[in-house]
Amino acid sequence: MSDCLFCKIVRGEIPSRKVYEDDEVLAFHDINPVAPVHFMLVPKLHLDSLAEAGNAHAALLGKLMLLAPKLAKEQGLDHGFRTVINTGKGGGQEIFHLHIHIIGGGNIPPMVRRD
Repeated sequence: MSDCLFCKIVRGEIPSRKVYEDDEVLAFHDINPVAPVHFMLVPKLHLDSLAEAGNAHAALLGKLMLLAPKLAKEQGLDHGFRTVINTGKGGGQEIFHLHIHIIGGGNIPPMVRRD
């Protein structure tokens, strides 16, 4: 998708601080981190969201899930981390290209407030 922000980052049209790259996946630091470590893991293939993924994407989704802990550890998150996939407007997704936030370090608040 030519106007997608993450597609532009994947193509190198917008600079990023890369964490990892191969033929199918790019990981880069979030420009507005919410924690000491906050990076995005994105497939190079444009998928609007997790809801758009199908059986044909199973290997790619598995690769993303297996890379998340490996890259988190390489970024110093030895004691745990959070993964977040916002899906659709109702799920808080802002950039409509499937991506996984990997967040950790410091004091990470609960994901959902419990009153």
